[in-house]
Amino acid sequence: MNPTPLILALTAKARGAAHARTSTCPCGAATLADRPDATVVRHANTVAKAHPPNTRPTELEHRLAVALRHPDILLPPFAPTPIDLHDRLVTFWPYGSPVDPDDPDAAPWEAAATLLARLHRTPASEDLPVMYGPAKAAHAVARLAAAGPHPGIAPVLRAWSTLPPWARAEAPMPDVSTLCHGDLHLGQLVRHPAAAGPWLLIDVDDLGVGVPAWDLARPAAWYACGLLPPDEWARFLAAYREAGGPAVPADGDPWPALDVPARALTVQTAARAIGKAVAGGRPLDEVEQSVVDACDRMAAVPPQLAQEHAK
Repeated sequence: MNPTPLILALTAKARGAAHARTSTCPCGAATLADRPDATVVRHANTVAKAHPPNTRPTELEHRLAVALRHPDILLPPFAPTPIDLHDRLVTFWPYGSPVDPDDPDAAPWEAAATLLARLHRTPASEDLPVMYGPAKAAHAVARLAAAGPHPGIAPVLRAWSTLPPWARAEAPMPDVSTLCHGDLHLGQLVRHPAAAGPWLLIDVDDLGVGVPAWDLARPAAWYACGLLPPDEWARFLAAYREAGGPAVPADGDPWPALDVPARALTVQTAARAIGKAVAGGRPLDEVEQSVVDACDRMAAVPPQLAQEHAK
């Protein structure tokens, strides 16, 4: 497949940015991602990212400013403002070593939890937008209508209907004072510099203020669906609490705080799985079927409501 004009232009910009920083560039290039919501190209130790087409320049600049102010939590960009390329906003970043998907036992759950806790305890500036997590889940559910007939759609929609309006992006979130990542998963961590540096969070596209439990929702959902071993979930939760994370109580049952976000992420995951399966003309695989089955179970049990706890 021939590269798209955006990839060609992005590759040229990444090469130029890399060469401007060193006279000994090894000149290795690769396309790291090419999706409708993000195109990412690497040239040596420089990464160029084209952000989603509907990205607002001012909001992105505010998010970039957070990463620049907190380089011990978020990988900082090379510049505080994006450029315009093929009607897309583009930013430049140092390359960091990602989590090895072929070595699940080495997954940095403790590091992820500690970084989240530190992010959640960081004061949020007044100019930050609302965290995008619920809107992203709502978008995934809305796209089900275009997927075509599928037996998994009904239980997914039933589970979605049980969630409170804020979790469906239909009402303001109950907390808009906490700084959140908005889309936490292990693909959002890199080591920098090189493979020996500390773990840092990447991808500021969904960063903003909101309910911090949303950032714990994906591992919580995986655990509840049987996709994340109990010991790994326990390590993640313990590390978050040890670092003083405010999303859950310091001890006791965390699920009143986590239940609604975890259900929302389960629905989002199931909706995307159905869309991919229908588009590929294939049945759901075992993991995909497990999240759809979880939606079927969720629809029969009302979600727990979060209780107030000290932050």
